[in-house]
Amino acid sequence: MIRFEGRLLLFDIEGTVSPLAFVREVMFPHARKALRGFLDHQADRPDVVDVLGQMARDAGRNSVKNWCPHPIGSGAAKEWFIREFEHLMEGDAKLTGFKQLQGLIWEEGFRSGALQATLFPDVVPAWQKFLSSGLLLQIYSSGSVQAQRLFFAHTQEGDLTPMLSGHHDTTRGSKKEAASYATIALAVGMAPGEILFVSDIVAELDAAREAGFATALAVRPGNPEADPSSHAILSTLEEIILPA
Repeated sequence: MIRFEGRLLLFDIEGTVSPLAFVREVMFPHARKALRGFLDHQADRPDVVDVLGQMARDAGRNSVKNWCPHPIGSGAAKEWFIREFEHLMEGDAKLTGFKQLQGLIWEEGFRSGALQATLFPDVVPAWQKFLSSGLLLQIYSSGSVQAQRLFFAHTQEGDLTPMLSGHHDTTRGSKKEAASYATIALAVGMAPGEILFVSDIVAELDAAREAGFATALAVRPGNPEADPSSHAILSTLEEIILPA
């Protein structure tokens, strides 16, 4: 439980508002399965070209040509991209370009109806209460902003994007670095102490607290971390207590 008198509630997604199982057992496998067909039909799209360029920069190369060891457009290059993507998926890499490519693949899945986001049952009622109390709700996830918006636009509770006033991803910086949270506070025009960050990862909460944020650990079914390391514990979002 945590008492919060600030202005903004900032939420992680995986393991916080959505079960780990949905992301890891539904969304990740979908991206892996759909990758080959996506590259077959969408590789020439300008946004896909841009994302591959970002992946090259994330790998320390100045262009896709200098990153991929095969001629661009060849079958060998496509197979290399697939292997590289699968390798990054295995490590759940928190790299901007990789997450953006995942987001583009998930976009097709959500729009086709193949994917529908699952939320914990307490999320929508709690969010409605927070909004009625005048709080702002935003997301900070390693998944791209595009993927976040798609996720919340296609949930089993319907389109929840009108409830969210902002989204943040790794373009703000690593979720395990205090500077990233300082950047978010500056972007939203608030003092760090006016923001509560809720996540299932203690290292992220440590970084947020170092930046001056209020913090709470989401202890949800299936989450690996149960030791709060002095952070407040939430088993449900209803345990965020607001001023009377």
